[in-house]
Amino acid sequence: MGATVDWLRTTTPGLLVLCGLAIAVLLFTIIRVKLEPFIALLLVSLGLALAAGLPVSKIVGTPLKAGESLLETGFGGILGHIAVIIGLGTVLGAILERSGGADVLTDRLLKIFGDKGAPVAMGLLGLIFGIPLFFDIGIFVLAPLVYVAAKRGGGSLVRYVLPMVAGLSMTHAFLPPHPGPVALGGLMGVSLGWLILVGFICGVPGFIVAGIVWGSWIGKRVLVEVPEEFLVAEANKEADKVTAGKSDGPGATTAAAVQRPPSVALIGGIIAIPLILILGATFGSQLLIANSQPLEVLTFLGTPAVALLIAVLIAFYVLGIRRGSTVQELGTLTSESLRPVGMLLLVVGAGAFFGKVISATGIGSALAETMSAAGLPVIVLAYIISCGLRIAQGSATVAIVTTGGIVAPLVVDHGYSQFSLALIAMAIAAGSIILSHVNDGGFWIISKYFNMTVKQTLQTWTVLETILSVVGFAVAAVLFALVA
Repeated sequence: MGATVDWLRTTTPGLLVLCGLAIAVLLFTIIRVKLEPFIALLLVSLGLALAAGLPVSKIVGTPLKAGESLLETGFGGILGHIAVIIGLGTVLGAILERSGGADVLTDRLLKIFGDKGAPVAMGLLGLIFGIPLFFDIGIFVLAPLVYVAAKRGGGSLVRYVLPMVAGLSMTHAFLPPHPGPVALGGLMGVSLGWLILVGFICGVPGFIVAGIVWGSWIGKRVLVEVPEEFLVAEANKEADKVTAGKSDGPGATTAAAVQRPPSVALIGGIIAIPLILILGATFGSQLLIANSQPLEVLTFLGTPAVALLIAVLIAFYVLGIRRGSTVQELGTLTSESLRPVGMLLLVVGAGAFFGKVISATGIGSALAETMSAAGLPVIVLAYIISCGLRIAQGSATVAIVTTGGIVAPLVVDHGYSQFSLALIAMAIAAGSIILSHVNDGGFWIISKYFNMTVKQTLQTWTVLETILSVVGFAVAAVLFALVA
């Protein structure tokens, strides 16, 4: 027995067996036992650390000093990096949605592209609002607009849905301030500026192929009707808004804001502010003199938390205060939008703890040796692991943070540039969205909101996610082969 334990803890095959068992137990507890991913990640991480023979003091610290333990550094290191960014990004998305910005942008795009070009307009809408809005929130906000566009343009609802959800899915997987890409930045030590740039480079081709090309082709073959009852509900809701606007009650301010929608330029400008500031700091560090005053200014303003805070404050004023909202109403909106974020942050923190344990046990080094012996490039390994986790347990965020924890030790001390690290991160992001099926909450949201059967959802959404994944990874892999 002692020889077996020693073999598991000290040899490369033994460490790989431990890692494989830990991942298998993690998937079993999430898929079969239906345990919350946060609890499952925490339990498996602690179990792996104990099985690998790590000292208890290193795992959880001591009663008098726990600050340097794997538990606290794993959670604290990543949450200190992403909590503020995700929180501010969520608030920014909420104020943009509540102000009526989505409706305004939809009307403008439909006027530009016309009824025949409405699917492309829906795709751009998903792409633009996918930056500040989480995937499921984006579905809830944009679904009514897709129904209206499909009713005007005619044909299957699928033609209008797929471009829009492709835009939402691409931004959710590939771009900050969404949780997965932000977590990858912290886990792999790559700046968000590079993640934004490389995310667009890898994600946009996938969006075009999956959302526009595939959406147009399959939309002619899978016929889904627009439910009349949904359009009636939307009409009634608009009538209620108008009625509220004529009253003196508490709904008057909100209705008035709807009747005075913001301009397209204003909405686009607010969305662009944090992206421009973050990219300015990234490229300023390459082009400007070190420690110069202009670089310090760009670095401060381009820090993701500062950039998002600036955008939120501007949005509060121009979309809130200036349009009749009170500070108290904005505070209520903020608290409501942040409620779903808590569990998300815990999952990301637990995933980072899992990665810390893997690194401390030496499993990362064992994987690196095995990978080198097999001649498997790190970017391919990252994609394969992410794909496996995604297909098995359904959550893109869990797949990203778990894979990031496994892969991060493999890229340490290899001298990869920020660009190369961002490409590896995009391979992980691409793998995290492949083959969405019945264990993925997003699968059922698409099916429910867009009047599709399970078979139709598999024919459309599942294939779209797979195309988006494969194309995104292909772009990342080709660029990695050229620069790494």
